[in-house]
Amino acid sequence: MTDLRRAHGVRRYLLSVNSPADSAGKKDPLVIRDLEFLGGMATADGWRPEASLPEIAFAGRSNVGKSSLLNRLVRRKAFARVSNTPGRTRELNFFLVNKVFVLVDLPGYGYAKISKTRRAEWRPLIEGYLKGSPALRGIVQLLDVRHAPTDEDRQLFDMLAEIGVPAIIAVTKIDKLTKPKVQERIHALAVELELDEDQMIPFSAVTGEGRDELAEALVSLLEQPDWRTA
Repeated sequence: MTDLRRAHGVRRYLLSVNSPADSAGKKDPLVIRDLEFLGGMATADGWRPEASLPEIAFAGRSNVGKSSLLNRLVRRKAFARVSNTPGRTRELNFFLVNKVFVLVDLPGYGYAKISKTRRAEWRPLIEGYLKGSPALRGIVQLLDVRHAPTDEDRQLFDMLAEIGVPAIIAVTKIDKLTKPKVQERIHALAVELELDEDQMIPFSAVTGEGRDELAEALVSLLEQPDWRTA
């Protein structure tokens, strides 16, 4: 297993993480004033928007709650369609945020009912984007708090470590467990993936817990120099 801390594949871009209670009434770290869908990239060598603004990508296995997280992050109910059929998104979708950066929604991976052929097509699409986009500033990798990382999760972590792209870890669906159980699972995930617990942001799309912490981390990440030349 690759040690992501030694490989610098996962770096923490958080300013000061406050508890939900401490965050109440504080200024929103990422006010979304303008959102524009730019289009989808269907193949590794297919169309994509001009890479003139910094990009942050979101990745996770199907049914990890990525669409719900994105909806909560940008405070739009229908921003990313929440589907009862995981694996439905088959393209990289690009969204212009406040005309200052681009949010990239990567296809969910690992859904068992998707054909092996379709899953085989997604890997070069995702890998080609992560390795080839000159505007990529970092990636938000989602994990379900209730489950151990899958082989696909590990493959993506290893790829991130190999590339060296900065990453933020969002642990989703924490509303499904009690707070003591969430802490237990965060610790277990950190040990299993050889990460520090403070590299993970517990997140609930239902309650909004973790939204401002994730938004703050994105803002901090966007302020960093290009990791390829830093």
